[in-house]
Amino acid sequence: MRYIMTFFWAFALVSMLNYVAGAIANVDFNFSAGIVVSVIAALLVIILGESVPDGEFADH
Repeated sequence: MRYIMTFFWAFALVSMLNYVAGAIANVDFNFSAGIVVSVIAALLVIILGESVPDGEFADH
């Protein structure tokens, strides 16, 4: 479920950024580019989240 929600939020935020940046630059909204970038962003977030070790950290 967390992977689905990660993709959902990545898609929502990237699509919003794509729309706003396109509106500022006076460029047409490209839906497929938003999907590609959101998949890449979601994969990066998932990989980053899985690379963090679980458990407590020692205070030295």
